[in-house]
Amino acid sequence: MREDTRTRIQEIALRLFTEQGYEATSLREIAEELGVTKAALYYHFKTKDDIVASLVDLRLADIEELLAWARSRPKTPQMRRELVERYADHLRRTRHLGVARFLERNQTALRDHPTLIKLRERMMELTHEMSGPEATPVERISHSLALFGLHAGKWLALEGELSEEEIHKATIEVAMRLIEP
Repeated sequence: MREDTRTRIQEIALRLFTEQGYEATSLREIAEELGVTKAALYYHFKTKDDIVASLVDLRLADIEELLAWARSRPKTPQMRRELVERYADHLRRTRHLGVARFLERNQTALRDHPTLIKLRERMMELTHEMSGPEATPVERISHSLALFGLHAGKWLALEGELSEEEIHKATIEVAMRLIEP
């Protein structure tokens, strides 16, 4: 029951933060939307920053898992292909698109949020792990863009012209082109 309430708080907060903006949304509004008192909300989250951290924590754990895997492998084309596939699968498993929309719409307000700083650092480390020390600047940038291209493809879902599966397959194909030598 506790986890269900926590999840509902996260869902409502994510929607309100995205629609109204992080700074314009209060804990009171989240509590009202949920149909509980502010005290009940405080039991789960003391601040809006705590809610943001909880939304990003799962994503951060996924990236740290991939980073540990990548560090344990030689920097080969096969490793890069597998990393792209694993990363794409992680994006499908989480509520990535909703969180990405929220973060994109609230960049200024959240620029210095500690959890987001950590997320950016881990993403940079992950892109670094895709290239060996002999990689040229062009190869390093291409490898990095492969991961970011998987994100960019998700924005096509907003247009509704392609199915989630079509977008998934197309973004992987584009990412693979970027990592090929």
